[in-house]
Amino acid sequence: MARIIAVANQKGGVGKTTTAVNLTAALADMKYRTLLVDLDPQGNASVGCGINARKLEISALEVMQAECDISAAMIQLETLGFDVLPSNSDLTAAEVSLLQVDDREYRLKHALEKIAHQYAWIIIDCPPSLNMLTLNALTAANSVLIPMQCEYYALEGLASLLETIDQVRNSVNPGLEIEGLLRTMFDGRNNLSNAVSEQLTQHFGERVYRTLIPRNVRVAEAPSHGLPVLRYDPGSRGALAYLGLAGELLRRHRKRQAGEV
Repeated sequence: MARIIAVANQKGGVGKTTTAVNLTAALADMKYRTLLVDLDPQGNASVGCGINARKLEISALEVMQAECDISAAMIQLETLGFDVLPSNSDLTAAEVSLLQVDDREYRLKHALEKIAHQYAWIIIDCPPSLNMLTLNALTAANSVLIPMQCEYYALEGLASLLETIDQVRNSVNPGLEIEGLLRTMFDGRNNLSNAVSEQLTQHFGERVYRTLIPRNVRVAEAPSHGLPVLRYDPGSRGALAYLGLAGELLRRHRKRQAGEV
């Protein structure tokens, strides 16, 4: 059965979608069957995998509205080695329609239960806000991976996200864990970045990944080519960092299974 990870941060521009796409690609490179769920109406994760979001006939919208089976909406990307549940701006409609149904928090969970046995990992790219779509992701997930830049406002936004995770844990998903905090777009020459990084490590300890995702132009260029950076330039610093993240995530998972953490 798949381990489901929601990649979430209500602050935009922190590398959330980049992390979701490239972590999925890295796990696929390690021969794990992996599904990427694009739950962001911006559809950036879909576009970053080379999917034409404007031409989708079936997407995450129909799945969230229970109008079609999730397997009908998924796209197999053989060249990239993983599958995608794509989305586009139509998904915004689900935000309104879900407010009118009884099981609104569980729509994604129920959909994923049908196909979770087919995968080792399911990675969910959440919207950059704490809305009904994000709540669905947190309800369906085993854990939350939080990408964040090491800047002043990052810590303030982190507090509200952790509060939301606690609320979800106390209401609809008692098993929800924090998978880890990932420092993205990191520049070791920046004194503020180093100071915030140190604060994170002091406060959250082992929850902070040792892997640092550096500022890297190849990571920024890759989505415009419809590719994860691991396919666009596998030798780049950014690609190697995401491979390192996947390796660290797998080591933590094995320790968790062995009862060591």
